[in-house]
Amino acid sequence: MQKRILVVDDDESLRWITQTQLQQSGYDAVAAASGAEALEKVRERPPSLIVTDLMMPGMSGLELLRRVRAENPEILVIVVTAFGTVENAVEAMKAGAYDYITKPVNMEELRLIVDRGLVHLGLEAEVRALRANLDRKYGFENILGQSKPLLAVLDMASRAAQATSTVLIHGETGTGKELLAKAIHFNSRRKGRPFVTINCGAIPKDLLESELFGHVRGAFTGALASKTGKVELADGGTLFLDEIGELPPELQVKLLRLVQQGEIEKLGVAAALHVDVRVIAATHRNLQAMIEDGTFRQDLYYRLAVIPLELPPLRERTDDIPELVERFFLNAKAKQGRDGLKLNPSLLPYFGAYTWPGNVRELENVIERVVVLSPGDEITLGDLPDFLRRERGGPEELHIDLPPQGLSLEAVERSLIVRALEKFNWNQTHAAQYLDISRKTLIYRMEKFGLRKEQAGSENPPV
Repeated sequence: MQKRILVVDDDESLRWITQTQLQQSGYDAVAAASGAEALEKVRERPPSLIVTDLMMPGMSGLELLRRVRAENPEILVIVVTAFGTVENAVEAMKAGAYDYITKPVNMEELRLIVDRGLVHLGLEAEVRALRANLDRKYGFENILGQSKPLLAVLDMASRAAQATSTVLIHGETGTGKELLAKAIHFNSRRKGRPFVTINCGAIPKDLLESELFGHVRGAFTGALASKTGKVELADGGTLFLDEIGELPPELQVKLLRLVQQGEIEKLGVAAALHVDVRVIAATHRNLQAMIEDGTFRQDLYYRLAVIPLELPPLRERTDDIPELVERFFLNAKAKQGRDGLKLNPSLLPYFGAYTWPGNVRELENVIERVVVLSPGDEITLGDLPDFLRRERGGPEELHIDLPPQGLSLEAVERSLIVRALEKFNWNQTHAAQYLDISRKTLIYRMEKFGLRKEQAGSENPPV
């Protein structure tokens, strides 16, 4: 699609020449004879770029520039000024003009400036799109689940995102600590700046200090070139220290200086370097126990844990498993090119019965494995790993006390349906999966018993 350019000049001949030359260069060029007319055209259909004379009667080019920038800051403005009044162009640049050109206008030079400006606009659009994708990818809404333990953590994390305080995330392996850290960063005022991750347990101890703080050439044997550390790379943004419990005691002191004073020392340099980073740390270890046995500094712990967040393990948020299974299944199908593959809803209880020691990450990996290895068009019980089938076994046997006066089978059925609905906050799909019936059957039985959320009483007999 052609880029629209608006030419603004009170001199009819100059206006026509500029417009015609730009049209011949392949642009959709339109013209306005005054600043007021230009504003009307901008409001009717905003152009990508404006070329305007500075000295015009009525509304000057400088005033037009200011008003356009106030209403449409994404529009680029190139100003045209007389050779002897370059100071006016300088003022226009300060007001937000993209570039300027002096009279008499050299059309080849103008075309080069226009081309460069449109490339600049394209790059800006790409950056905006990338940032929007990052925001969507790492928003809190992408941390799946609606269980109370998870929602409580996400509420605290969303408030923490607006602050600058350090955050300490604790959770078992696979619970999504890095995903939560990214959501905090990309919802903070630092989202346009770097998010830098370093896993304190994945780097040899003798290299960790250099990775964190950097070094200069010759700082140690083998240091053939200077290296910028992760902390310096994160300047202005967020530093995520994963597995902080693995940080050696000698480096804990240096990290404390960073958190307290915003200063680091590169290896081989005596002078301190000031950096502006927000620190988010994460661990699966019990840091309080490590403080007691002397392997983790208490003062560092309190500096890191200004805002402590505890991610619940998957076994404590089983209500979220159906939603996680559905999302991971869709993702795995798309990744493996198996769009036609189906998952029988009757298999969901098998996923819910397992304790998932590897948490969300283990569940995602199992789903992908099943999608890859399933030979048919629908995943069956036989396609599930043995440990899932063993864990579920079969339907649990219900033990109901039979009263001597007898009981109503329909009352028992009604009670079971109500309790299943309450377990899943009246989500019919999840309740039906739990009862191992179709949603259509559940709706039929709810209508049969006249069940509505507000009508379900507590008079149901216990089961």
